[in-house]
Amino acid sequence: MKAAIFLLALLSFPIFAQSVRSITILTEPQAKVWVNQVYRGETDDTGRLTINLPRQTIRIRVRAYGFKELSKMVGPSQTGNVKFSLVRTTDKAELAFQQAEKMSSVDRERAVELYREAVSLKPNFAEAYVAMARVLSEMGETEEALEAIKKARRIKPVYPEASAVEGRIYKSEGSEEKAIAAFNRAIKEGRGFQPEAYAGLGLLYKERAESLSLEGKFDEEKLNYELAAKALRTSINQLSGAPDAEALYQVLGLIYEKQGKYPQAIKTYEEFLRVFPESSERSAVESFITQLKKKITEKN
Repeated sequence: MKAAIFLLALLSFPIFAQSVRSITILTEPQAKVWVNQVYRGETDDTGRLTINLPRQTIRIRVRAYGFKELSKMVGPSQTGNVKFSLVRTTDKAELAFQQAEKMSSVDRERAVELYREAVSLKPNFAEAYVAMARVLSEMGETEEALEAIKKARRIKPVYPEASAVEGRIYKSEGSEEKAIAAFNRAIKEGRGFQPEAYAGLGLLYKERAESLSLEGKFDEEKLNYELAAKALRTSINQLSGAPDAEALYQVLGLIYEKQGKYPQAIKTYEEFLRVFPESSERSAVESFITQLKKKITEKN
């Protein structure tokens, strides 16, 4: 409960909407793009990816298979095209890592083998250990996943992503307090910026609230729903329209519905439609809004 109270206080600070600008990344085809460590998608067949970003100094990182990764800082006033001229790599560890990333969605065992090859070639490859931990966790290999996180942290003691992944691993095995501690550490290490950790906390508190409801512990249910909503709202704000925010909007709207906060739910769903106008979930979300407006009318 102390962790819950701490998080409630941490998340009570207001979050202000920022103006955005459009930036088009120009680089190799099918290159992956991250903004401030948040994955934003891949470039198309022409090597282009257009994204809306807040007007602040940001770090854009680009990686394409067979090329060295490249990062740039982009100032708050820059708009339009940002070119990334990638250079081919012959680094065997990097190539094994990139191949593992490609395999992680189709052959997890092979991906783990390639991640192990990468860290054997480059023992201080912390990112490969974290990526390996993600795949091992998906395979249900919890102990090995946690061991990979430990190795990553020995290389890089302050590592927000590693702590966030550790939190996800603990959550998957039902160790809630350990998960909360890991997520909070990730947020602290990221100096308040760690959308993955906030999302993990939000989902954990939502699931806890649902369990408390079944037990008839309604005051604790209410607190955990509040914690969940605030954590998810923070994650959504920090993701700034990244693909991972799409599902979180819907979860947040559902939480508001369960709380009986229909206007907040409608506002969340309407924001979702503005941010993801081409979403395959558009018609479903529009129906949620219609149903909620009907409930409000009937209530009045």
